[in-house]
Amino acid sequence: MIKYLLILLFPIVSFSQNKILHENFFNSYDEFKETSIETRRFKHGEIQPLIDSLKSIKGFEVTLLGRSIQGRDISMISVGKGETDVLLWSQMHGDESTATAAIFDIFNYLKTDQSILKNLKVHFIPMLNPDGAEVFSRRNAIGIDINRDALKLQSPESQILKNTRDSLKAEFGFNLHDQSKYYNANKTDKPATFSFLAPAFNHEKDINESRGIAMRIIVKMNEIIQRYAKGQVGRYDDAFEPRAFGDNMQRWGTTTILIESGGFLNDPEKQFIRKINYTSILSALQIISTENYTNASLDQYLSIPKNDRKLYDLKIKNLSFSYLGIDFTVDLGIQYDEIENTNHSDFYYIGKINDIGDLSTHFGYETLDAAGFSFKVGETYPKILNDFEQFKSLDFPILISQGYTSVTVNNMPKEIKFTSYPMNIIDLEKVVIPKNNVIPKSPIGFGSNPTFLLSKNDKVVYAVINGFVYSLSDNKNNVKNGLVK
Repeated sequence: MIKYLLILLFPIVSFSQNKILHENFFNSYDEFKETSIETRRFKHGEIQPLIDSLKSIKGFEVTLLGRSIQGRDISMISVGKGETDVLLWSQMHGDESTATAAIFDIFNYLKTDQSILKNLKVHFIPMLNPDGAEVFSRRNAIGIDINRDALKLQSPESQILKNTRDSLKAEFGFNLHDQSKYYNANKTDKPATFSFLAPAFNHEKDINESRGIAMRIIVKMNEIIQRYAKGQVGRYDDAFEPRAFGDNMQRWGTTTILIESGGFLNDPEKQFIRKINYTSILSALQIISTENYTNASLDQYLSIPKNDRKLYDLKIKNLSFSYLGIDFTVDLGIQYDEIENTNHSDFYYIGKINDIGDLSTHFGYETLDAAGFSFKVGETYPKILNDFEQFKSLDFPILISQGYTSVTVNNMPKEIKFTSYPMNIIDLEKVVIPKNNVIPKSPIGFGSNPTFLLSKNDKVVYAVINGFVYSLSDNKNNVKNGLVK
């Protein structure tokens, strides 16, 4: 009877321990965050000293696996003494760095406590594509997508990953990626902040024991993430891709979990998402160590909403305007393109109208209802300013209320492409005189930069500057940057 009661109680105790652990991971995160990494755009030279420092830390093993095409070190950091090998690899796409940052946070945690690894030996490859990371590009130095090179193994980075898996005969694998912030959980307005997949190992998408275990672990991870990003988890498409590493890892016998980090409102550098990565990966290692995934069901995995891609940065609905004497009412889907600086370390935004029409099935991180407002194309301030300093001294709310959305400036420094002010700049040296006798363009154009005014009772209420909303009613400036055109 006592043995029977213990069996009944064990899952309850284990669930309680897991709950306490993930809450502890989340709540204590700031103690372990690697503060030298604060943005998405970091390079191999910034993490190599962190890797080198681990060589002297008790319990850590650092192995040089090989070098990238351009000669950068690709290292593996191993922690734990258990018999079950777990392999995690990140940034095989050089512009997908969120999990890489989280891995260094995890190292800081494991420096103080490795008890969750009781039965595991965990191996991390934190930047598989350092050449891509150098220029914040998906592909490697010769343009190959490493995640489509699992069969031919044309690149040294691909060979390194395959050889490492084979030498370890890793029982579990975590394939860590970033996905577009425009994915949403199917039929909801919530971003797919995380998307999971237990990759298929054949075209039939059969579920064998290994893939079934991956699904069960995902169920447990989803339960944890729901605590911090409720309703913001999607299930990635499981169509078999015969060239991809995740699919082949599953085929080669490694129980593989794909984690895609997407978007989260007001988290452009994905630092909150990084925190949840840290929490969920540490929790997953503990779940594997205790085998606390066996009570999860495949139905629970299949109930996770599929990924969809119907999100915009800004959705403006019910926008009415006239063109060639005809009145239209449309919705706008606006996205913010990131334009990098020359050394790929920072960026600014260019807003773009990505869709026009009936967007009732689509959503926005932010939504503005333009019903009842009058649309007006913003005008250019008639006075040409002498220089940028004169521009900075302007009273922007007053100018916007007068109907202006741009100012012409002479002697603009060539290196300035954007500003932090809610007004676009027209560089006098770049002004092009329009040709006559041309049918005027629509004031709303697909692919164009959204800059206009919304008024009520002849009073400007909102200015849309470079796709960002400036509210004159409360002087709230949500404009990330204006443009220099």
